[in-house]
Amino acid sequence: MFGKSISYAIQGIDATRIIVEADVKGGLFKFSIVGLPSNSVKESRDRVSSAIKNSGYNFKSHNYTVNLAPADIKKDGVALDLPTALALLQGTKQIKSDKFEKYAFIGELSLDGILRPVRGVLSIAVAAWKDKLDGLILPVENAKEAAIIDDLNVYPVETLGQAIAFLEDREEIKPLKVDKKEIFAHLNDSPVDLFDVKGQYHVKRALEVACAGGHNVLMIGPPGSGKTMMARRISTILPDLTLEEALETTKIHSVAGYTSHTDGIVFDRPFRSPHHTISDVALIGGGSYPKPGEVSLSHNGVLFLDELAEFKKSVLEVLRQPLEDEVVTISRAIQSLEFPAKFMLVASMNPCPCGYYGSETEGHSCSCSMVNIQRYRSRISGPLLDRIDIHIEVPSVKYEELSSLPTGEKSKEIRIRVNRSRQVQLDRFSNLKIFSNSQMNPKQIRKHCVLDEESKTLLKMAMDKKGLSARAYERILKVARTIADLDGCENINSTHISEAVQYRNLDKKFWQ
Repeated sequence: MFGKSISYAIQGIDATRIIVEADVKGGLFKFSIVGLPSNSVKESRDRVSSAIKNSGYNFKSHNYTVNLAPADIKKDGVALDLPTALALLQGTKQIKSDKFEKYAFIGELSLDGILRPVRGVLSIAVAAWKDKLDGLILPVENAKEAAIIDDLNVYPVETLGQAIAFLEDREEIKPLKVDKKEIFAHLNDSPVDLFDVKGQYHVKRALEVACAGGHNVLMIGPPGSGKTMMARRISTILPDLTLEEALETTKIHSVAGYTSHTDGIVFDRPFRSPHHTISDVALIGGGSYPKPGEVSLSHNGVLFLDELAEFKKSVLEVLRQPLEDEVVTISRAIQSLEFPAKFMLVASMNPCPCGYYGSETEGHSCSCSMVNIQRYRSRISGPLLDRIDIHIEVPSVKYEELSSLPTGEKSKEIRIRVNRSRQVQLDRFSNLKIFSNSQMNPKQIRKHCVLDEESKTLLKMAMDKKGLSARAYERILKVARTIADLDGCENINSTHISEAVQYRNLDKKFWQ
């Protein structure tokens, strides 16, 4: 006797179609699963058999063989529980339905037959839509996430018995529909605001420029100067998340299992802040069954590295490739997977181990030797620094500013300018897969960052005085282009170059 159902397995952040085949023979009891299953898939034997029995169906002592095709793809996770149970019940002639070839099934089974949510549902929904299936049957908790795909019928079920009743037309289940406008109504609804930060106007201006052009930022200053406070408010001035970006971000977070607290879609730009004890695998991603790391979870958002110099040097060095390529490649003997990693790096650090070197704060004097200071700063390599567009010094906030009422602009007002600037960039690169000035390559820099003679002279003086690298030269031009966009200027002038150069003041002063 033979049964078959359709399901999907996650490969990277995409889903691959899996055919679950069940062969049932007489003889001594045996239950085997083949087709490169992981341990979690192999353990489904006990979950599936118990769920079938406790749902009121027979599970006799036969020889059961379940094949997960194609057999050369590794399968991991618990989403194959439901299709496996349905294929077995079809194979034992306990289910009669013509819907098995038209629908896909995913879901983890508890021992009593109740369905539990799984990861990677949005990726599976996209794949089912591309395969032109009539619908996707899945746990109730995952339904909102899958229903984001408009042209796919999503049928939420609570138990194995309810799924069987739907297949046999004994119970009608209406496909779930969600209102995207209602979901995105929560966009930008943040309890924090850049207006809360007192003083530090030049730093807030630098952050505005960074958000407008997608530039990486390094803030350097003593403890208590507000570096972390400002970093955690960067997401309030980032450009609005588009639907395309939201879907791409949700796929990554769904694969990692971080969408259970959302309404089915990530509608805010991610803000990830890993601790400095993180390993390189946790940061970049990997594992025997590769999963996205923090750089991919920051895709379309911000990766904040607080106390940058405290991170292990090996961890920081692995950032260089995703910062350049905006993608992470995980290679294994049997397969090679790619995870998107287009993020804005925001880092903060102290100027020395004690934090008070060069500080004007009364009552605090630096106790570090120059040897210790140089050793501390050398943890940040030159190639990594070159990939950070904006270096900004954050001084201590004086008492007069702390004791006064907050002044300046609110995040909402700054975001309007950032959105306007980003739209200019989207129009400029409309025929390319470029969304911000920070992604320009040398050819595009030559085309869109043309300088007049005064600007060239100013930039040459800055390059000679600071001893900047060729990569730093390109970073200055990109930042100047963004400043010009914020000012609504078609061409870059000396004022824009002058401000961009100021954001590299630490290149020589701080690191030498």
